[in-house]
Amino acid sequence: MFYKTILKPIFFRIHPEHMHALVLVLGEVCGALPPVRWVLSRIYGYRGPDIAKVVDCVRYERPVLLSAGFDCDARLTRVLGSLSFGGEEVGSVTALPCEGNPKPRQTRLIRNKSLIIFKGLRNQGAVKTIKKLLRTKRAPGYVVGISIAATNSAAVSTDEAALQDYLDTYRKMNEAGVGDYYTINISCPNSFCGKDGETFASPRLLPKLIAGMQQIPTTKPVYFKMPINLAWPEFDELLQIIDKSPYQGVIIGNLNKDYSQLDHPEDAPKVYRGGLSGKPCFAISNDLIARTRQAYGKRFTIIGVGGIFSGQDALAKFRAGADLVQLITGMVFEGPGLMKEVCQAYAGEYGALQK
Repeated sequence: MFYKTILKPIFFRIHPEHMHALVLVLGEVCGALPPVRWVLSRIYGYRGPDIAKVVDCVRYERPVLLSAGFDCDARLTRVLGSLSFGGEEVGSVTALPCEGNPKPRQTRLIRNKSLIIFKGLRNQGAVKTIKKLLRTKRAPGYVVGISIAATNSAAVSTDEAALQDYLDTYRKMNEAGVGDYYTINISCPNSFCGKDGETFASPRLLPKLIAGMQQIPTTKPVYFKMPINLAWPEFDELLQIIDKSPYQGVIIGNLNKDYSQLDHPEDAPKVYRGGLSGKPCFAISNDLIARTRQAYGKRFTIIGVGGIFSGQDALAKFRAGADLVQLITGMVFEGPGLMKEVCQAYAGEYGALQK
């Protein structure tokens, strides 16, 4: 309540990009100070029944993660565990440093419980991210995944250039041994790469990307970040391709590109300028999770993303078939207590089944 009644009204007067930058600075400072981490943990840390679970040989102390797109440069790996996160997905990381798209890169749609994200894969590049991860000591048991995408640059706008860009980053991450799992972001909607950034979310090119990846040895689980604006037959066509690969699963899913699905579409720009996070993703994501689980059984690990604003929202994704969940927008709107609420809800429904 303190966040919603006192802090949120203040924070929401600040431009979302400036607020995001401020949170990254504060989070990095707090993460470097053990006493501050202890205080945060006492307030926001989950301390209920054991809800740890092992997914693809990776142990998660808590089944809720920060989604890719928030901590693009791996600055928060020491503090987020104190807020009941079991881990996070860093990035998306690209082979080359990237300034991202022209501003504004983030816009709040408060009545819609959504953010318009137009970052364009802004990040410091693979080399610096690897160095950051190697020199940062994170808390024991805290999981770090790495999202990999193609550099958002006109120089990487062809299919072949984008393919090599993906593989360059993927190779560097594996050779350095950083990260507990890798996500291949084939569905970023805000970049030069193909139409709306989704070149490799196509049955024609995804097999080429997978074939290239298979030439690079890995010991880590690999997931694919899926688009959510495809009809089920087209979505399933991508799943069939991934099903033939040795890789473990899918993340469902990415941003919603359809502004008409907002509760108040008049609040959005007249022309497309970034994908929608939050509530507009909730029902679509849940439907695709359920269809994927029903069609493929336990073949895929499924990480559910999109529109989690409460513990019950998270449970809807677990009930649909998700093994883990990720969030960002819910944390922005509901505050740092949300992750603890998700853990408590999960413990209430699934804790006894894990014993």
